[in-house]
Amino acid sequence: MQETNYRLHAQEIAGSLDLKKYDGIVCVSGDGILVEVVNGLLQRDDWDKAIKVPLGIIPAGHRRALDVTSVVQGKTRFFSVMMLTWGLVADIDIESEKFRWMGSARIDFYSLLRAVNLRRYNGRILFVPAPGYEGFGDPVEQTISCKSNGATNAAEGDIPDVCNNETCTYSGPSTDDADLEWRSLKGPFVNVWISNIAFASEGVMIAPQAQFADGYLDAAIIKDCPWSVALGLLLRMKDGSYIESPYVEYFKVKALRIEPGLRVGSSTIGGIIDSDGEVLARGDRSQTKEEPEHLMAYGPPIQLMVDQGLATIFSPR
Repeated sequence: MQETNYRLHAQEIAGSLDLKKYDGIVCVSGDGILVEVVNGLLQRDDWDKAIKVPLGIIPAGHRRALDVTSVVQGKTRFFSVMMLTWGLVADIDIESEKFRWMGSARIDFYSLLRAVNLRRYNGRILFVPAPGYEGFGDPVEQTISCKSNGATNAAEGDIPDVCNNETCTYSGPSTDDADLEWRSLKGPFVNVWISNIAFASEGVMIAPQAQFADGYLDAAIIKDCPWSVALGLLLRMKDGSYIESPYVEYFKVKALRIEPGLRVGSSTIGGIIDSDGEVLARGDRSQTKEEPEHLMAYGPPIQLMVDQGLATIFSPR
């Protein structure tokens, strides 16, 4: 047993662990430690064997396959196993931290505050629909590159090199661009929620049709709407019925790309992009000295691609 002492400590442990000595890795924690362990395993020389080591969160029991999502911006890559949010939910999750003294009530309080003072964000979502979801969005005429080693426009050359003379770490799923037919949705958006799991927390069902290892991400996108509608949608997330609203687009994707824009009514302020509890990019204010440097920049495209069943997790049957 090893106790973590600082941010990314679990990632360091998983990256250096002698896996021959262990049958599996069990995280006694919230979701953050699991995410660090997955990133640590996939940054090893032997990532293809390491990622097959069963992972668990207590309580747990049976082995199940788990999709792993590569979240890429230029040369920066983050591996996600749960969800990515941009807009209302990310704002609530991250900004409510200043009310942590309220306990769990902070989420309800700040949800009400943010719904009444609703923000909307400009931007565009591009995606490759899963079979049966081809009718969502509009066709994209321009060429979008979706290579395994980076997320760029075809004209861009910012391709990350994940190999050197000594190591070659996991570079993400490989996809043939010729097989991809991209579609798009244009903002403003109230919230963009991309999920690999059905529940965000106990009593909050964000993606009723999500499965651990179906090879797809579930997109639940709340379009521009009145604040009263947004509040009603938050209340209906308990049972997932919010996706039935005409203000919500819910569909499955093979790949997705976020082009985040500024907050409606502002020429300088953007939003927060949050994945598995990690703030990937922040455009709502200047970064303070006390705040850790974020992995990605707010504004440039961020692309998500799924590797079906890449990891193995301990889970109740």
